[in-house]
Amino acid sequence: MFTSIETIALIFIVLVLIKMFVLLVRPKAWVHFASEIYSVPKVTQAVLLVLATIVLYFLVDGGMTVVQILASSAFVGLLLAMGLVHEFPYLIKKYDGLIRRGKLWKDYWLYGLLWIVLIVLGLIQLFI
Repeated sequence: MFTSIETIALIFIVLVLIKMFVLLVRPKAWVHFASEIYSVPKVTQAVLLVLATIVLYFLVDGGMTVVQILASSAFVGLLLAMGLVHEFPYLIKKYDGLIRRGKLWKDYWLYGLLWIVLIVLGLIQLFI
């Protein structure tokens, strides 16, 4: 029997393998699928928030601390940055436009708030 952390890892492994296989065999099918998933951003964001909350619960319940989760997030963040390095000029333009229009925090308040909560919890675990 798998632990909750091992189950999360197994689900993630299977999903990544499916994605990589589809990208190798039918990349346009993956783009179509992803376009459908992200076509209603508010719904997708809500579903992802629920899934992230469930995963966080099981990680903590499985014995991981917020500090360990943040350290793992640093590793994943570096991998994501490596994969997106060619997209940064586009992303910089996008976020620069959001900042100029005063919409950055309006559009990303929930995301920012969640990171602030995790960082505060991590600092509490590290220093208190």
